[in-house]
Amino acid sequence: FKNTILSRQLKQLVSFGIKEVVMTTGYYDKVLVDYCNELHLPLNYKFVKNPIYDTTNYIYSIYCAKEFLQDDDLILMHGDLVFENLVMEAVINSEVSCMTVSSTLPLPQKDFKAVIKNGYIKSIGVDFFDNALAAQPLYKIKKNDWIIWLDNITKFCESGNRQVYAENAFNEISGKCFLYPIDIENKLCSEIDTPEDLEAVSQQLREVNNRTVYMCFSTE
Repeated sequence: FKNTILSRQLKQLVSFGIKEVVMTTGYYDKVLVDYCNELHLPLNYKFVKNPIYDTTNYIYSIYCAKEFLQDDDLILMHGDLVFENLVMEAVINSEVSCMTVSSTLPLPQKDFKAVIKNGYIKSIGVDFFDNALAAQPLYKIKKNDWIIWLDNITKFCESGNRQVYAENAFNEISGKCFLYPIDIENKLCSEIDTPEDLEAVSQQLREVNNRTVYMCFSTE
């Protein structure tokens, strides 16, 4: 198989010892399910289709899968995200709920920003520019924090508010669900939305793969 964004994500998860994957699907869901199974990775999948994927945002996909997302801490990521191993390592090793941000990258116009207050994340969205850092939807969320967020996702969806980001539900309860920024600076962690994004990220990935690590040994 040619490496894809998804296969790369899944192989990275395997390399970090993750065994359970809940994946929400929509358009061409059978193609996605068959592709994942044909990768023959040591992962236990739970595929959950959002039946109204064409009229809702992924907040409703999470709602559809909520019964499978309540038993443990979790890693939450978008399916179009490319990141290097050092980023995933930092996220997995975090002892608190966290989201990847960058203090060195310029604020993007169209992508997520995270507003930081008192050391934790107050708001996440595309329209925040004050007191904000560039952010990417790669999270580690402790179970207790996630249940608070998931409860508000449920309230949004059951009241018909299904065309927004899941982060809109987070913003209402950020004072109860403590999500901390994890600064990855210039490390690769980026969504691919356009051919231009693909080319830029491909170049970054080549640079990551070409890095040389020098180890110095001394003896007495």
